[in-house]
Amino acid sequence: MKKFIVSIDQGTSSSRAILFDLKGKPVFVSQKEFKQYYPKNGWVEHNPVEIWNVTKKVLRDILKKNKKIKGKILTIGITNQRETTVLWDNITGKCVYNAIVWQDRRTQNACAVLKKRGHENFIKSRTGLLIDPYFSATKIKWILENVSSAKNLLKKNRLLFGTIDSYLVWKLTNGKIHATDATNASRTMLFNIKKNCWDKKILNLLKIPKKILPEIKNSADFFGNTHKSITYKSYPINGVIGDQQSAAFGQSCLKKGSIKITYGTGAFAIMNTGHKIVNSKSKMLTTVCYRLNNKSTYGIEGSIFIAGAGIQWLRDKLKIINKAEQTEKISNDLKHNNDIYFVPAFTGLGAPYWEPHARGVLIGLNSDTGRNEIIRATLESVAYQTSDLLHAMNKDGIKPKILKIDGGMVKNNWFSQFLSSVINLNVLRPKVQETTALGAALLAGYSIGVFKKLSDISRIWKIDKKFKPSMSRKNRLKLLNGWNHAIKKTIT
Repeated sequence: MKKFIVSIDQGTSSSRAILFDLKGKPVFVSQKEFKQYYPKNGWVEHNPVEIWNVTKKVLRDILKKNKKIKGKILTIGITNQRETTVLWDNITGKCVYNAIVWQDRRTQNACAVLKKRGHENFIKSRTGLLIDPYFSATKIKWILENVSSAKNLLKKNRLLFGTIDSYLVWKLTNGKIHATDATNASRTMLFNIKKNCWDKKILNLLKIPKKILPEIKNSADFFGNTHKSITYKSYPINGVIGDQQSAAFGQSCLKKGSIKITYGTGAFAIMNTGHKIVNSKSKMLTTVCYRLNNKSTYGIEGSIFIAGAGIQWLRDKLKIINKAEQTEKISNDLKHNNDIYFVPAFTGLGAPYWEPHARGVLIGLNSDTGRNEIIRATLESVAYQTSDLLHAMNKDGIKPKILKIDGGMVKNNWFSQFLSSVINLNVLRPKVQETTALGAALLAGYSIGVFKKLSDISRIWKIDKKFKPSMSRKNRLKLLNGWNHAIKKTIT
């Protein structure tokens, strides 16, 4: 009987379940999108019930397919959009409000107040994070202050908080397990990365009761068994990790100095810094890369809020493409972009700017500008933002020699090549591009002893294609100068 591991990859725009064999090869994939809600300018929400139903559906699809081939599922791993915040009733399971998504900017004024009162250095020293609406803490606070059912349930000791991993674990185990892992905890702005626990002083500052928070576990750990009513038979959950850390694990960024960037809805760079906490002076974030056997491996992270979401915008809002795949040919066919720059600051700018009030800017338009130029400028913007992240890392003395990439956007060869040229680094794309899901599967496998050592995991990673810089220094600097001009227009 063939043995497999199931990975649940719950992302910002869709949920997927993937059946992996023990060599890290995806056998079956089931994916389903869900709706995004924008009730006000800068607000982004999901319906947690819809997330649960979609996740349950794709998981069941995979379980049924596995049954047909008579495979044996050893364990389940979960990876998830990280900072997105859910609060629910621990008896009924009913959520008190929509999930507030990591992209949501409604708490920017609350964050500004915290900064004005001089709390940023204090919070950064403990969490590794800057004060920003991006993280869970102020989202929790907003719900506690603005949703009456949350206040009532809190009084009755019935209120629970979780990032999406915690919510799914709770649902999958039929309410038995309320837990998260260290990587997801490290994105809440409530987690002390030095002590590996919820920080009492920050909780007191924000008036968030510790009793609503989940238990913090290792990334490779036992998170309970799924309930038979949900998964037909019971399966152990042995791995939980935030999506970007999971991609780093799946990309075999297991040695100090290794770096990956995942280009999904947003784009996220993580460099492994080993067991040492590195504090950035260039507004990069310090985070937990993974935690195994009660020992954390840390990372430096930079976040781009809009990557693939820009392509979705072209498709769903501007309606100038029908599918993302069109962007490759369109960009290839353009000899040059006529100095058109697009800064996709739909929900502010992430690292290294951290400008929550910034909004999108399209500059350089002339009478010859058409849909093709705007499409290409959208792709180019992601490469330019990547250059900004790497430049910030360089200022911190962190200079990557190669870059591993993954995510939906990197299937676009034009984009991957342009990226390599703009950042002036060799860029490696893996054979298995489902690296986010793969990371969770590998962690779950490591937890139960399928993989004995991290070196066993490293051997699974294989290269698909290497992209080498093919642009002159003069041209590269010209393009980046134009981008820097566009950024100045955006934030001033």
